[in-house]
Amino acid sequence: MIRFCTIAFLAMFAALPLRAEEVVAGLSQNRISITTNFDGSEILIFGAVKREATIPEGEPLEVIITVAGPSEPVVVRKKDRRFGIWINTAAVEVDSAPSFYSVATSAPWEEVVTDVEDLRHKISVTRAIRSVGAPSEVRNSETFTEALIRIREADDLYQTNINSVDVSQQTLFSTSVQLPANLTEGDYVARFFLTRGGVVLDQHETTIFVQKVGLERFLYNLAHEQPLVYGLLSLFIAIVAGWGASAFFRYLRG
Repeated sequence: MIRFCTIAFLAMFAALPLRAEEVVAGLSQNRISITTNFDGSEILIFGAVKREATIPEGEPLEVIITVAGPSEPVVVRKKDRRFGIWINTAAVEVDSAPSFYSVATSAPWEEVVTDVEDLRHKISVTRAIRSVGAPSEVRNSETFTEALIRIREADDLYQTNINSVDVSQQTLFSTSVQLPANLTEGDYVARFFLTRGGVVLDQHETTIFVQKVGLERFLYNLAHEQPLVYGLLSLFIAIVAGWGASAFFRYLRG
């Protein structure tokens, strides 16, 4: 019986398609601590291509690397000037948008991946955002998603770095990703794609843990777990700071 199961397993394994090229990747760090003086961090990303045969001829090997922060719904509002003041006139809820998203490529976008593969794997910034529908009274709802991308690009939260991945002899690759200071706490997923002719050959992913520590962790937990205490503490600090500033200026005048 055991012999039969072994033979069946080997037959099933032999029937699986062998991948000619596989990605093996690593990070300079997979844990980032957010402290009170945190001003961003740079992650070095490197890897290699594992092969069972010689390098295929024809289309060159390309590499795409993405890093995505935790996703969450986002309400995007449109403001118009009415009667001399700016008011919200329309709003669209984006179902899921990563708090941070970076994509780096080894060649121009049209050379590294096709639209079909981009749609399948959700590689580009636009594909990484999921917006199913919008209120019927809102026209051109896609402009709200475009506005969200523009705003987060201005804050360095969405990054598209073309030709920033160095590939050596179609085997070794490396790049770096700059994480801004205004990061959201959570698990960040780094994905690696190998492509030829715009088609994804293999992919790999790993996780980067971003966590508040020290005073930042204490204040975050207090604000979310005991909001009343957090509010009273904030009010007390504001009163003490105001009284202290007033006493200091009175002392200078006297």
